Amino acid sequence: MPTAALPAAETPASLSERTEAAVATLDHLLNLAAQRVRARVSEDGRISSRRMEEEQRATHGLAWFATYVESLRQLDAYAKRLSAEGRYGVLEDHIVQLGFAEYLAQIFGGIPMNQGEIVRLPDLGVSGEEALGFQTAEILSLIESGSRPEIRSEITRLIRDQAGHSTFGDPGLDETMEQIRNEMRRFVEDNVVPNAHEWHLKNDYIPLEIIEQMSELGVFGLTIPEEYGGLGLGKEAMCVVSEELSRAYIGVGSLGTRSEIAAELILCGGTEEQKQHWLPKIASGEILPTAVFTEPNTGSDLASLKTRAVKDGDVWKVSGNKTWITHPVRADIMTLLARTNPDEPGYKGLSMFIAEKPRGTDEEPFPAEGMSGGEIEVLGYRGMKEYEIAFDGFEVKGENLLGQVEGEGFKQLMQTFEGARIQTAARALGVAQCALDLGLKYAEERVQFGKELVKFPRVADKLAMMTAELMIARQLTYFSSWQKDSGKRCDLEAGMAKLLGARVAWAAADNALQIHGGNGFALEYAISRVLCDARILNIFEGAAEIQAQVIARRLLETRGNA
Repeated sequence: MPTAALPAAETPASLSERTEAAVATLDHLLNLAAQRVRARVSEDGRISSRRMEEEQRATHGLAWFATYVESLRQLDAYAKRLSAEGRYGVLEDHIVQLGFAEYLAQIFGGIPMNQGEIVRLPDLGVSGEEALGFQTAEILSLIESGSRPEIRSEITRLIRDQAGHSTFGDPGLDETMEQIRNEMRRFVEDNVVPNAHEWHLKNDYIPLEIIEQMSELGVFGLTIPEEYGGLGLGKEAMCVVSEELSRAYIGVGSLGTRSEIAAELILCGGTEEQKQHWLPKIASGEILPTAVFTEPNTGSDLASLKTRAVKDGDVWKVSGNKTWITHPVRADIMTLLARTNPDEPGYKGLSMFIAEKPRGTDEEPFPAEGMSGGEIEVLGYRGMKEYEIAFDGFEVKGENLLGQVEGEGFKQLMQTFEGARIQTAARALGVAQCALDLGLKYAEERVQFGKELVKFPRVADKLAMMTAELMIARQLTYFSSWQKDSGKRCDLEAGMAKLLGARVAWAAADNALQIHGGNGFALEYAISRVLCDARILNIFEGAAEIQAQVIARRLLETRGNA
C-alpha cells in the first residue's frame, strides 16, 4: 500500500531520470568487466573451465557485480511501475534512494561476496582510473543524496508505523497476489507463529494437522495445472506463498518445495499416464514427496553419482547411499536420481525414478525392505528432519521410471532448477522479513539508557538497510518469477535472486540478533532460530560459490565479446 505523497523536494521524475541513467552506465561498465574477465579465462578463443576455476575470484566477482546491476535495474523498474500506478509513496521513494546509494557505493568501493571476501573492480580487470570515468554525475548524486542520515531515519520511522503489515513498503503486486498473501498471512499467524519456536527447540515434526490445512489452502497444488487437480497458478504465486509461509517458519515454507520439485519433474518429463496418476495426489496433499539426489561425497557434483539402479524383470533394484534428504520419513514417494548405465560417464548414465515407499516413524523411519537410514542433527531448518539413507536392493516399479526413458535423469532435473532457485529466493525473503520483524519489535520494546533501542542511530540504520535490501531482493525474485511465467529462459535471473536473497537473509538475521544483544544468543528468543535457519539458504539449492560459477559462465557466454 502507498504510504504518503512525496514531498516536493524529491519528485519521482527527477529520481527516475537519475536511476535510469545510472543503470545504463552500469551496463557499459559490466560489459567492460566481462570483456576483461573473458580474456583471462579464454584459451584459443573459447571459455576454459580450467581457467575459470583458476580465476574464481574474478569470475565469481563478475557474477556478483552483474547481480547488483540487475538488482538496481529491477529496483528502478519497481519505482517506475509504482509511480505510474499512483502507488509510489515516501517509504517506497526512500527505499529506492537508499538502495541505489548503497549498492552504487559498493560497486565502486567493494561488493561483499560474504563477510570476508570483498570483490573490487580491479579484481575484474577494471583499473581505478577507468572506474572513475564511469562515476557520472547521476551516480555521484544518487550516492550522496541516498546516503543522508535522514533517509535512513525516515525509513525506520515509517516501518514502525507499518509494523504488522505483510511487507514494509508496497511490494508492487496486483490485488490477486495480495489476497493470496493475506490469506497465507492469516493462516500462519493463527497456526504457525505461536508454535514455530517450540517445534524448533524440540526438533519436532511440523504437525500433520498443519500439513492438512496447507493442503486445503492449495499450497501443494499451487502451480500444478487445473487439469491435473491443481490451482494452475504461476511462479509469482509460488513466491508470495513461499515468502509468507517462510516468514512464519522456514520449515513450513519449505514443505511445498518437495511437492513443487516432484510436480515439475513429472510435468516436464513424465508420461501422460504418470501425470494423470501422480499430479492430482501431489496437488491434494494425499501424498508427500521428497527429493533424493545428493550423495555423501558428491555434493553439487551430480555427475559423480554412484547410486545404481539395475533392471530386474519388472522392477529396478537400487543400491547406494544418499544424504541430506529432507522429510523422507513421512514422504510417500521419492524423486530418486540413480545411475542406470555405469558405462556412460557423467550425467549421461543417470535416470530419474518416482520411487514409492511407506511412511515411517521416529521409531521405525524406513519400514521398507532394502532401505535404512539415520537422522542428521542440524542447527536449524528443522520441522521436517534430515536423513542419510542407504539403499540395498530397494525395489522401484518399472512403470515408475520417469518418462519411461533411461539416461535423461539429469536433463529432467535441470528443468526444475529455475523454479527451485526462485522458490528458494522467496523462502529467503520470508526469513529476512521475519528477522526484520523481530529486530524492529525488540528495538521498540527494549529500553537502554533511558530510551528505546530504536532511537539509537545505529540501531535505526540497521533496520533501514534491512528494509531496503529486502525490497531489492524481493523485486529481483519477483522479476525472475515473471520471466518464468512468461515462458522465458530465466536461469540467470533465478540464480541471481537466489544468490542475493540468501546473503540478504543472513545479513538481516545477523543484524536482528545484534539488536537483541545478549538476549539474541539465548535459545528462548526466536531470533536465535531465525539465524540458524538463515544460514542454510547460502548452501542448499546450489551453494553460493556454485551459484556464482553458473552465473559467471552464462554471463561470459552472453557478454564480454569485444
